[in-house]
Amino acid sequence: TGSSDPYCIVKVDDEAIIRTATVWKTLSPFWGEEYEVHLQPSFHSISIYVMDEDALSRDDVIGKVCITRDMLVEHPKGYSGWMSLSEVDPDEEVQGEIHLRVEVLGGKGDRRRLCCTVLEAR
Repeated sequence: TGSSDPYCIVKVDDEAIIRTATVWKTLSPFWGEEYEVHLQPSFHSISIYVMDEDALSRDDVIGKVCITRDMLVEHPKGYSGWMSLSEVDPDEEVQGEIHLRVEVLGGKGDRRRLCCTVLEAR
């Protein structure tokens, strides 16, 4: 039909912790959801998988983006921009990108928080 039924799964170090709602029949989804997750100081990466819900068979993986600990070190004041989806299955072609804003909030002595906002996807 030329559209998808996208939702996202957020994983911290390969453990699924969040599943967004499905946005039906669109290639430009907007979720408007917020979650608070407590990260272990030793975490390595946060992965956002964009999925296509399919009522008749297994849901398809559209692609993923990965925010690594190294990326946060490289951008100490935060990162904002479009990140291209990468493939999960090497046999699948991936198209699409996610507009993210990632910030570490709080200073020394305060409890530091990682704020990751998915602004939009296409």
